[in-house]
Amino acid sequence: MTTKVDGPGGPRNNGHEMAPLNTRARGDGTHGVTIMLSPPDRSSVGSREGAGLPDGDPDRAAWSGKMQFFLSIIGYSVGLGNIWRFPYLCQQNGGGAFLIPFMIMLILEGIPLFLIELGMGQKMRLGALGVWNTIHPWLGGIGISSCIVTLFVAIYYNVIITWCFFYFFNSFRVPLPWASCPQFNGTDVPECERSSETAYFWYRTTLDASPSIEEPEGFKWWIVLCLLLSWTVVFFIVMKGIQSSGKVVYFTSLFPYIVLTIFFIRGITLKGAGAGLMHMYTPKVEKLLEPTVWLDAATQVFYSFGLAFGSLIAFGSYNTPKNNCVRDVILVSVCNAITAIYASVVIFAILGYKATVGVDRCIAVNKGILFKHGLIESIHVDNAIYEEKMNSLDPMTKTNWTFEHCSLEEQLDSAAEGTGLAFIVFTQAIVQLPGAPFWAVLFFTMLLSLGLGSQIGILEGMLCTIFDIDIFKRIRKPYVTGVVCLFCFTVGLVFTTGAGEYWLKMFDSFAGTIGLVVVALMETIAVIYIYGHKKFTEDIYQMTGIRPGPYWQLTWRYIGPVIMFLILLSSVLSMVLKSPTYSAWNGELGITENKSYPDWVMAIALAMIVASVLPMPLVFLLRRFQILKVDLDIHQGSIRRNETTASTKEMIDEDDVVSPDLPPQQSLAAGTRFTIGDFDIRS
Repeated sequence: MTTKVDGPGGPRNNGHEMAPLNTRARGDGTHGVTIMLSPPDRSSVGSREGAGLPDGDPDRAAWSGKMQFFLSIIGYSVGLGNIWRFPYLCQQNGGGAFLIPFMIMLILEGIPLFLIELGMGQKMRLGALGVWNTIHPWLGGIGISSCIVTLFVAIYYNVIITWCFFYFFNSFRVPLPWASCPQFNGTDVPECERSSETAYFWYRTTLDASPSIEEPEGFKWWIVLCLLLSWTVVFFIVMKGIQSSGKVVYFTSLFPYIVLTIFFIRGITLKGAGAGLMHMYTPKVEKLLEPTVWLDAATQVFYSFGLAFGSLIAFGSYNTPKNNCVRDVILVSVCNAITAIYASVVIFAILGYKATVGVDRCIAVNKGILFKHGLIESIHVDNAIYEEKMNSLDPMTKTNWTFEHCSLEEQLDSAAEGTGLAFIVFTQAIVQLPGAPFWAVLFFTMLLSLGLGSQIGILEGMLCTIFDIDIFKRIRKPYVTGVVCLFCFTVGLVFTTGAGEYWLKMFDSFAGTIGLVVVALMETIAVIYIYGHKKFTEDIYQMTGIRPGPYWQLTWRYIGPVIMFLILLSSVLSMVLKSPTYSAWNGELGITENKSYPDWVMAIALAMIVASVLPMPLVFLLRRFQILKVDLDIHQGSIRRNETTASTKEMIDEDDVVSPDLPPQQSLAAGTRFTIGDFDIRS
């Protein structure tokens, strides 16, 4: 029998000096030994040698290059929120002044938490479940909670991609189907005439929206087919993990920037673009005195980074041990912020054009009324003459003659967020552009790229957690991925009914809010206060050569947790003090109306919140009182020590080598791996 010791530098010793292997395992001076007998993993993906990993590391998928990792994390972090939420927040919270709290929260909250997740994944080379179990068995529920929240978000996030597919297919029609109202017996459909062409196409043609969440009115077959298509596309992208998804990110991450640049060049040349940008970025400094502005900034930063999903931990785990994760965090953070600002410029330049065209159309209607009553010579008179005549009329006459109120400010203030911005407001702006179908195809291809990039990251985080569980390691990755996608598609059918959008808003408001913030807060406490900020600082130094200074220590230990606690507190108080509502479509009036969620829907919402938070205290209690003895894991022939001081167990540096200058016992204490036949023995 031959015995060898594998280390980063190859065979270093005969490997028979096996004791003492780890004198640090217990505080009583006795020797704690961990022996793992496991057959080599023949289904691993990625090459250890190709990834620059030591031979002593478990086989694990690895990025094929730095660019693939960077684009994957950009595609995940930069999502739809940068396009349809950040511009709205700027508009509502002080214009350009909102950039001040946004940047402050980015520095104090986003970047430090980002490094915690990416750094822990890279150091331990495990998914979310493995990381928190390794820090302390009592914390294993954090990984389970993260996986459950991610599942909820993945289910409804793909519905947005579904809607984008439907609009994308309709963008090839000339003229665009939302450019005019459908007619019945030569007249416009009343519902469309009362609302608008784009609102009618969204609520009636696309969603066929029901009056309330309690009246689903059956499945809409066209949405079901698009949902099936979107989950099929997602499955083929993520079926082999980063081996398949890592290649797609070159498109999903780069294409949105190409489209944004094209829209930027076109947008700034349009009439009214300057007015739109002035409206958005004119700073209203007095807004900074309102606490809600700072809360909105903190919330936007938190969700735009995709923290607490487990995805950043998974992405970090595929990195080489000496990757400079600090540099990666700063680069991605800067790119995320610049993208949000850049997208805002593009959006409001085009919305400024839309508002200007709307005002011109309004003035043309009023000129027609003045001409009809003989107050002007022609409907083509100069606007100065028009203004003079309008100012000379008394208010009663204006009311009786049904003049329209033409205000550029009001037109710009009508900008919406979320689906309203993408599928109603912006589509209306696209209609007014020359060559509208071309711009529509570009816009919805961009939304598809952004959505798929984020969805890939969301699923990667969840699947990485699943594959950390021993039982699933025996099943081929495409099979597990297929079952997950099929399950998500089945549950997602609720979003294809007439009440689908109302259900999506409910999921968005409850499934991925409180649970995510609680998980992120617990992650920070686990790393900084249980694992230890000094130990984590040393880990970062070993991996990057950069020792985190006072800025990192203050934000990790104090500022970050306080900000997350305030976000959590405000979210809970908002739900308790203000009855949650949703916007339901009233087809008879052609408008949306706010309605309260029925009690049974709120019960489902509460159940989702509980399901996302409950695993943390549940696992803690089960392991604290040894109700569930999960530490003695004998699956796959492995024998592990029941670690009684796991919280103080140091993370073994993957680059530790057996030094020829040290006695064998001390060299082996750093962690070694023996190969005996077809089996591995690790200390």
